[in-house]
Amino acid sequence: QVHVVDSGGDLVHPGGSLRLSCTVSGFNVDTYAIAWFRQAPRKEREAVGCIGSHPGKTLYADSVNGRASISRDATKNTVYLQMSNLKPEDTAVYYCAADNFPYCQLLEGQYAYWGQGTQVTVSS
Repeated sequence: QVHVVDSGGDLVHPGGSLRLSCTVSGFNVDTYAIAWFRQAPRKEREAVGCIGSHPGKTLYADSVNGRASISRDATKNTVYLQMSNLKPEDTAVYYCAADNFPYCQLLEGQYAYWGQGTQVTVSS
């Protein structure tokens, strides 16, 4: 059975950085597409980025403006979301999602398996 666990959220100051983790069981991260979404208060859930199973290319939303990087560590069955130059607008609950498509898309409907969410707060 597939399980997705996202973690690593914290309180950070503007301009800081943070790395979120997505650990999966029931499949290998190098066979599934993995995506990150986020939902801020009073806003709809939006995509952050994703990584495909093959050849592992990444795709990012315009909202993160080059400040996000997604990577895969197959030995740990984990995908990471590295965020830098964080802004108050990045405050949200971040979700990891997965499905067995070779090429990822920034569409919620593609992903069948979701983590519980982890809170990121950017504040002075």
